[in-house]
Amino acid sequence: MSPDGGCNPLDHGPVLLLSGARLVDGRVVDVRISGDRIQAVGTAGSLGPLPQSALPAGAVSGSEPAVAEGARIDLTGYLLLPAPAEPHAHHDTAFTGRPPDPRGPGTEAPGELIRRVTEAALTSLGYGATAQRTHVRIGGPPGLGRLEAVLTARQALRGLAGLQAVAVPRLLTGTAGADGRAQLREALRMGADAVGGCPELDPDPVGYVQAVVAAATDFDCPVDLHLRGADPARLARITALLAPLRPRVAVGPCDRLAPDGAAGLRAAGLRVVCLPQSGACGAVEGPPYGLSPAVVRELTGRQIPLAAGSGALRDAVNPVGRADPLEAAYLLAAGGALSVTEAYEAISGQARLLMGLPSVRVDAGFPAELLAVRGDSLAGALSGGHSRLVVHAGRVVSRTSAVREFADTVALALPRQGGHP
Repeated sequence: MSPDGGCNPLDHGPVLLLSGARLVDGRVVDVRISGDRIQAVGTAGSLGPLPQSALPAGAVSGSEPAVAEGARIDLTGYLLLPAPAEPHAHHDTAFTGRPPDPRGPGTEAPGELIRRVTEAALTSLGYGATAQRTHVRIGGPPGLGRLEAVLTARQALRGLAGLQAVAVPRLLTGTAGADGRAQLREALRMGADAVGGCPELDPDPVGYVQAVVAAATDFDCPVDLHLRGADPARLARITALLAPLRPRVAVGPCDRLAPDGAAGLRAAGLRVVCLPQSGACGAVEGPPYGLSPAVVRELTGRQIPLAAGSGALRDAVNPVGRADPLEAAYLLAAGGALSVTEAYEAISGQARLLMGLPSVRVDAGFPAELLAVRGDSLAGALSGGHSRLVVHAGRVVSRTSAVREFADTVALALPRQGGHP
């Protein structure tokens, strides 16, 4: 069975054998998956059928055969990686960067919002992000309607991708913030996974963070805040308030980080998520200025855990925004801010840690969250790996096959999706 055709690998049993895959260290291996875990990794051709005794609980019943081969997928020509994660998305505003409706503004039906959120999540999944965190605005005329749509989409996506929702209130302080404080707590009761927000948009940013910390403490949940970090004194006060909640605190995009601002982030033990596509997102005040490599170097130089996300998917702030984690890694590496290996770590290992998820390695015992990309090296995958196969919880959940053909080739044997993407 090939990822580019033949039998459909999206429909297979509890056992999956990925054969002939190349790892980043150059080894060519077979990877056997049982249930939602990697059961074994061996040299190419060394792994056979899985004994019945090693099948996951509930996978067999009655008089099943002694072995279960399951599905075998030939990954020759593919690089097998830990799946990336999307640590900073805005699925509720995805695909809203279209021209204004000539009939005038209207109210979006709940079903349409659910459809957009689902489409955004599936778009991200198709690129390889098996776990995603989306920030969701609450308050205003929609109230908690956007969050309800995201939670509905989250339920529908179970088994395909993991979706985390971060509740983002506009105001939290003073009389004007009373509704926001109440709605934030109601959002957490409804099932939001984390407390978010934009303290720099509130008249009292420090008071805003105090309200966030109180809610996160009461509901025992993580905090993930939008911060640009241009005011060093304010940033210092905010990070001091967040420090007691570490390591379950993330801030970003920090695209306007003040000099020595990274020192305060490091002292508070906070994680940072950057947005390489445009530097910022629609939730912060002011236009995006791009992500300076100097900011990234300042953060990594201080040994601050750094993840990278997309931030936008064709919304009003970034109408050409993409949901491809490999694009974020490519931009970090191409701009010289990080090495190729560090850039991929920012969208995979560091992104998962920021989201509170277990680490993934292509090794026995680890979660079967994997991405196969056509290419022979990590650099090649970042520069042009279009064909992809995505595994979530031990199951192939997405496959993208790209075929490149050339016309009028007289004498030259041009490649057609061969060893290079």
